[in-house]
Amino acid sequence: MKIILIGPMGAGKTTIGKLLSERLGLQNVSLDEIRQLYYDEIGYDNDAARQIHAERGMAGILEYWKPFEAHSVERVLQDYDNCVIDFGAGHSVYDDETLFARVKKALEPFPNVVLILPSADKDEAIKVLNTRIPPDVPAEIIPWYKEMNAYFVNHRSNADLAKITVYTQEKTPDETCDEITRKLK
Repeated sequence: MKIILIGPMGAGKTTIGKLLSERLGLQNVSLDEIRQLYYDEIGYDNDAARQIHAERGMAGILEYWKPFEAHSVERVLQDYDNCVIDFGAGHSVYDDETLFARVKKALEPFPNVVLILPSADKDEAIKVLNTRIPPDVPAEIIPWYKEMNAYFVNHRSNADLAKITVYTQEKTPDETCDEITRKLK
């Protein structure tokens, strides 16, 4: 069994992933923690990334990351079985149709692709996510963080990839795990 958790930053994917892993006796895999290994397989260049970021800002670096993110999704799904995998927010959102098609194909065999959102109402979801910005995020990054929350919530990719959707607002992480467990196929 594989359970794949997708959603925006601050949705609770990592917290829920750890709880589900414990409850179900499955390995917990956080793609954000291991992605660099997969990025390096196809030539990720830290110097190029720094230069792109310096020249084009966050938009440039996000674009640079996309092929690496798609590759890491394909690879983590190949490498791990009997696990709960929580994706980083960007690993399930693609503007490039070719990359999106690759990720969709990679996820196709897995019935338990779970989108975690605070609310079905997109404006409310963004509002809630923006209250969950980690306290160590520098003040100058907060506007970008809020912009990315809106982007991830409003983008069609997560809804197109998800086979199960769970809303967390007014639920504890344990209650959310209960709901996910009931919906697993």
